[in-house]
Amino acid sequence: MWAKDALGAISDLLFLPVVVGLLGVVCWTVIALGLFARSFIGRWRSQRPARDRYRTAIDRALTGDPHEDELAIEEIVARAESDAARSLNAVRFAIRVGPSLGLMGTLIPMATALSGLARGDLQVLASNMVIAFSSTVVGLGVGVVAYLIAMVREGWARADLDAVRFHAERALRREEA
Repeated sequence: MWAKDALGAISDLLFLPVVVGLLGVVCWTVIALGLFARSFIGRWRSQRPARDRYRTAIDRALTGDPHEDELAIEEIVARAESDAARSLNAVRFAIRVGPSLGLMGTLIPMATALSGLARGDLQVLASNMVIAFSSTVVGLGVGVVAYLIAMVREGWARADLDAVRFHAERALRREEA
């Protein structure tokens, strides 16, 4: 009996942080969607600042010494790869955390709802079930939006990295010639 009470108390204590976390992830997703739309419009207008920044860095790194140039360009390409991976980490985090918080936000009030059902208190049952199902929908919505953003941004990152690598190779060949 004490284990059930302890787990129930822990579950009740987690409800508010779960709801706050879910609302925070929703706010982050709305901001990420706006930034994604801005990037989409920029790419549609052929603006690719990250790719252009690395191309410029490659051009500036050329000193005339083939060995030094190769090392400098390898470092720039590695930094481009690292930055691309890091830019996707937050989206990948939201893909996993949104649905997890939604599930937690579903299960925690469901215990109270079932308790209300057992007592015959339909008002408690109804209000807690609304919270439970709303949490599920919101959490899954966050996951879907974040997944779609990640899919498109990963494609952009691959294309940009390919362009940076190609530019690096071309710059090195020009230096050797």
